[in-house]
Amino acid sequence: MKRHLALILLIGCLIWTQNAMASPQPYFYPFVNPYEATVMELPQYLESKLPEKVPTREFTLQVFPTREIPDIFWYEAGLVCTLAYQNHKAPLIFVIAGTGSSHDTPRMKKLQKMLYQAGFHVISLTSPTHMDFVVNASEGLPGDSIDDAHDLYRVMELAYEKVRGTIDVSYFALTGYSLGAFNAAFISKRDEEKKIFNFSKVLLINPPVSLYDSVSTLDRLLVENVPGGMEKFEQWFRKVLAEFFYVTKEMEHAELSGDFLYNAYKRLSPSEENLAALIGLAFRMNSANMIFSADVMNGGGYIVPKNTQLSNSTSLTRYAMVSYSTRFVDYFNEYLFPYCRKREPNLTRQALLERLNLHYIEPYLKGSGKIGLVHNEDDIILMPGDVDYLQSVFGNRARIFPTGGHMGNMFHPAVASFMIDFLTGKEN
Repeated sequence: MKRHLALILLIGCLIWTQNAMASPQPYFYPFVNPYEATVMELPQYLESKLPEKVPTREFTLQVFPTREIPDIFWYEAGLVCTLAYQNHKAPLIFVIAGTGSSHDTPRMKKLQKMLYQAGFHVISLTSPTHMDFVVNASEGLPGDSIDDAHDLYRVMELAYEKVRGTIDVSYFALTGYSLGAFNAAFISKRDEEKKIFNFSKVLLINPPVSLYDSVSTLDRLLVENVPGGMEKFEQWFRKVLAEFFYVTKEMEHAELSGDFLYNAYKRLSPSEENLAALIGLAFRMNSANMIFSADVMNGGGYIVPKNTQLSNSTSLTRYAMVSYSTRFVDYFNEYLFPYCRKREPNLTRQALLERLNLHYIEPYLKGSGKIGLVHNEDDIILMPGDVDYLQSVFGNRARIFPTGGHMGNMFHPAVASFMIDFLTGKEN
């Protein structure tokens, strides 16, 4: 009897072991606070293994060759992009950076490595909200989903023409994160009309549903969480800038990335309020750079007095403080909407708001099997009901993780695996 019992237990253990080995490991993310999840560094043992280096080269586009660049932007000499290239025929994927980010931020470099490792040529593109893009590649004001998609699509055409003689391409794909994912959705829709790339796959990584609602939320993170209230903003801001200075000296890249904010956060008094305020401040600073550069490139009248000549020696302190105190909501109401209405006299504020929302292209997103989504339930840029909405639109083309904040888990093996499987068609 004992031998029979022992045999049964042994068989049970073998079956359990076999099932455990066959079952995927449960998703685990170490940060349950969504703000921490957004900016904290993921421990290396939890990250996907990426190559240390991949073959890359930068190239510069002259999007508007006859454009006169104001003296204040003397250092701008074209829009710089990055190409990571295979030595054989391979799909080419365009990657669009998030709000205020350039083609070569740490996150973009890691995403580039991950996609290269999966077998793609990769062209990395700067966000249309970054100063470099506004100066060199925006036809008007950034912020309208339709105009931004047109600007990015023009850049993508030029970028491919620039490199097509040096790489062998089998098909095209598209991705982007945060605002870049939102941009990618509208670019994909435009490509259906232009049919230049005929993307095989499009992956949206942590996009907002309503751009207006998401940026309003990020603005409130600053307003509602500055220690002592906004009347103490200048004092707190000077302290944060001092910490930013030390972090900049320590880090190779000074973009306002998650890693950058995390290092600044460690130097401040650790608290959820400070962390939320830092995230809000990072967005406000990126927004301020976009608004200032857009105003200068369009002749002034919003931040800078109209037709003011700014040289490379002009002090920008007073303009910077005005920009930092300007919310995206202000920019939308006072500058972007009037600008768009000049071109479209019948345009209403509500109609422009609707263009800043994935609902605007919902039938396309719902009916296109090539567009996928990866997101997190605790993403700080989502509104109540957004997760259910995204799930209803994308169905089995969506993977929504329970935790991870806003892109904090992008390089988690489970997330990376879904992204690569979708883009390469292995999910089918």
